[in-house]
Amino acid sequence: MQLEAITWQRMAERLAGHLDDNDNGNDTDTDNDNDRKENGSDNGSDDGRGDHGSGTGRPAGGWLRVGIDGAPAARTGVLAAELADVLRLRGRSVLIVAAEGFLRPASLRFEFGREDVDSYLDGWYDTAALWREVFGPTDAGGTGRVLPDLWDPATDRATRSPYVELPPGGVLIVHGPLLLGHWFPFDLSVHIGLSPGALARHTEESARWTLPAFARYEAETGPADRADALVRADDPRHPAWTGLRAKGTG
Repeated sequence: MQLEAITWQRMAERLAGHLDDNDNGNDTDTDNDNDRKENGSDNGSDDGRGDHGSGTGRPAGGWLRVGIDGAPAARTGVLAAELADVLRLRGRSVLIVAAEGFLRPASLRFEFGREDVDSYLDGWYDTAALWREVFGPTDAGGTGRVLPDLWDPATDRATRSPYVELPPGGVLIVHGPLLLGHWFPFDLSVHIGLSPGALARHTEESARWTLPAFARYEAETGPADRADALVRADDPRHPAWTGLRAKGTG
């Protein structure tokens, strides 16, 4: 697997460019297109990207949905914020939704103990609510009326946040852990991965019991292969990535 050193800002610019191309019906690998243009060898060819999520035939005037997947130690919110800034500069409306805002109540999360790996993988995040309140409204024919969060784990109460109207043509960015095993309808997905050693180093002591859960997620779900782009961030100051990959090149 070949990785390219890159900054978070430059990565966000390439992702935003790909989304613009996708929105305009140009289903090509923007990262490769940019490289061809920079090298003076753009011949206009199509790289034949498949349906990892990009190029899904989104109806005109609909919404684009981006998933940024990674363990809490991967700090997925950093890339989400960078991408949102770039998209807004391009005139896009953007809404960021953190998966942590859709945790289930403590009585359900801790039903089998506070450090149960199976529960963390399958029962901590309210995926039904994400489908209903986040993805459903941004489906074709949806309202664009998205709930940005549902549950506050600190108070173990509903957040009662108001709905946000994301206008047609806007971009929804969902970030957080364990996103790529639920068939969420992302138009573009990025997995931020850490080596086992880096993940252990960057995970808070109180959360290290989740490390086996992420090892299982990697082995059973294969997020590095499912995502349109893989980022390695063992040193968050110096990320590297695959660029946007053609289907089947994971």
